[in-house]
Amino acid sequence: MAALAHSNLPNLTLLSRGKVRDIYATSESDRLLFVASDRISAYDVILKNGIPNKGKLLTEVSLFWFNKLGHIIPNHFITADIDEMPSEVREYREQLEGRAMLVKKAQVVPLEAIVRGYLTGSAWSEYKENGTVHGIALPAGLIESQQLPAPLFTPSTKAEQGSHDENISPETAADLVGKDLYTKISDAALALYASAAGHAHSRGLILADTKFEFGLFPQSPDPGSPQDLLLIDELLTPDSSRYWPLQGYAAGKSQPSFDKQYLRDWLVGAGFRKGLEAGPEGTSDGWLIEDKVVHGTQHRYQEVVAMLTK
Repeated sequence: MAALAHSNLPNLTLLSRGKVRDIYATSESDRLLFVASDRISAYDVILKNGIPNKGKLLTEVSLFWFNKLGHIIPNHFITADIDEMPSEVREYREQLEGRAMLVKKAQVVPLEAIVRGYLTGSAWSEYKENGTVHGIALPAGLIESQQLPAPLFTPSTKAEQGSHDENISPETAADLVGKDLYTKISDAALALYASAAGHAHSRGLILADTKFEFGLFPQSPDPGSPQDLLLIDELLTPDSSRYWPLQGYAAGKSQPSFDKQYLRDWLVGAGFRKGLEAGPEGTSDGWLIEDKVVHGTQHRYQEVVAMLTK
């Protein structure tokens, strides 16, 4: 089965094409169509070939979490039923089934809301060098993959496509979006993480860290109407989260994972480094994922979605 690298909806207006999602305007001005393609990225580089059905798996797990965590904070999801979408969307049913969401059109808050429960990835790299994570001082003597004393809210900038997100301190983030909004986002992100991590643990998984995105949606069409904070974009997918198997977990080393780390490791092994985003040896051909890595990535995504949702 071929991967759907790009959606093709000629009668709809394409607003943006991100690393994974294609976003379209609809005939309803306050609604957007989110389409999850099968594209995959690593180190902010979109690979030439995708992972078949990955977009459907991401949509399935996002819908599961939107439903399960809706009591914590409202989200932008309206429906994934093609029959309930505008007529101009329904004509593309065959292409969209299982990978499309109709959502509220929110004003995106320019902040990546990352919550870390374990010391890994860029957080481990910073801690080894400075004893901090996003500038937050942590106790001495922590080891790789160790559970943190308490989950940390560690924001980053939300970069444009082709640029890199930048880890920032809580103080910088509060200056960027305003202290009140920052506090609301931080509180919501930590509550979401706690609930999701508990469910994941009950299914034999560790949620090491994850990234949330938030938006603002007016309470009424009137100009100047108060705005509600909404959870937007994808939610707790293997693209935006680091899931480890609970069985065999031991701090002090890197962990096997159900996320994109498998792909990242392959990419580095294939020669990727900063400056070679366009392709091997500086070519402009892009990076083509080997077949065995495509299948291995697909299997990891299928396994974690089944463990979480079935």
